[in-house]
Amino acid sequence: MRTLLALVAASLTLACLAGPADGVRAEAKPHRAVPDLTVTTVADGLDHPWDVRPIGGGRLLVTQRDRKTLSVVEPDGTVDGVDFDNSKIWVSGETGLLGLAIDPDFATNGRFYTCSGWTKNDGGHDIRILAWHLSDDRSSATRTDVLLTGLPTSSGRHGGCRLLITDDGSLLIGTGDAAQTPNPQDKDSLGGKTLRIDRMTGKPWRTNPWKNADTRRRFVDTYGHRNVQGLAQRKDGTLWSVEHGTYRDDEINFLRPGRNYGWQPGPGYDESPPMTNFSLPGKQWAARWSSGEPTIACSGASFVGGPHWGKLSGTLAVGCLAGERLMFVKFDKSGHLVWTKAPAALRGDYGRLRAVTRVGHSLLVTTDNGSGNDVILKVTPASG
Repeated sequence: MRTLLALVAASLTLACLAGPADGVRAEAKPHRAVPDLTVTTVADGLDHPWDVRPIGGGRLLVTQRDRKTLSVVEPDGTVDGVDFDNSKIWVSGETGLLGLAIDPDFATNGRFYTCSGWTKNDGGHDIRILAWHLSDDRSSATRTDVLLTGLPTSSGRHGGCRLLITDDGSLLIGTGDAAQTPNPQDKDSLGGKTLRIDRMTGKPWRTNPWKNADTRRRFVDTYGHRNVQGLAQRKDGTLWSVEHGTYRDDEINFLRPGRNYGWQPGPGYDESPPMTNFSLPGKQWAARWSSGEPTIACSGASFVGGPHWGKLSGTLAVGCLAGERLMFVKFDKSGHLVWTKAPAALRGDYGRLRAVTRVGHSLLVTTDNGSGNDVILKVTPASG
């Protein structure tokens, strides 16, 4: 035994003396704590602000769901209305003027995108993706392109409508199932999906799994979703969705083209089946995080990064409506759950939290309490 212990000790000594291989310096990892968060109000007097995006010069563009308004928030917090034709935007229940995305070349082309309910010429309704041009003085917007129509709707429930322009320039669209039983598993329906299109032409994106189909499934990237409320892209290029559950199991899903994420309500829109139903034909992909019971109604999301975020760097920041918190979710490099944290600074004091948008070292978060009492919050780690 003494001989064995001596050999082990000698081996450890030699290893320490040898140092790191190939000239790599051995550095101790610094201890990273969860930073204190500073929360300030950027704008107030809003009503159900559904999405907010920076447009340069310290200004923000914001949609308000029920008011059907576009507004520019100036750096001093002044909220200026944008004049645009909203006469056909349809508001009902969870549907109205919802998702917003800003073109990467906005500084030169003034182009942005919305997802909203719409009244068709025959008096019916759908949900559609439109492109707009914001005037140089930011006082008005003109519709330039109808990119995609026919996203299903019924009463306005489960409207989806989160938009994300990905690193490759495509426009990713999260949709709801419109509370209609067949939609999530029907690949020819645009409901209960993530869709991917060319943001300039509206054509199916070149990597879509069924891009050559002669049906609407050519627009589909993933399917089997209930109501996609958040979309985010991680630094490694991976795409993630945040999805409302029923009375249980909000989900964060790791997206890959062609995958089925397993939502299939029963006949008559019976919502008792599990959010990921592994008894369906084929393969279903499990969520990488699930709320369990009860739902906390997760919504907008954005990844944060940088040393100022400390232990929260690399996490997915998720706004929660019923849960009334900002939740930070850590996944490892392979996309598996490590932990979740909900700092006290954004837990309960501001009510329902909807949109989460990263801007530089900070996050913009909208509240969703209604009655004209909503605000846009700026969340900054104290070390930032």
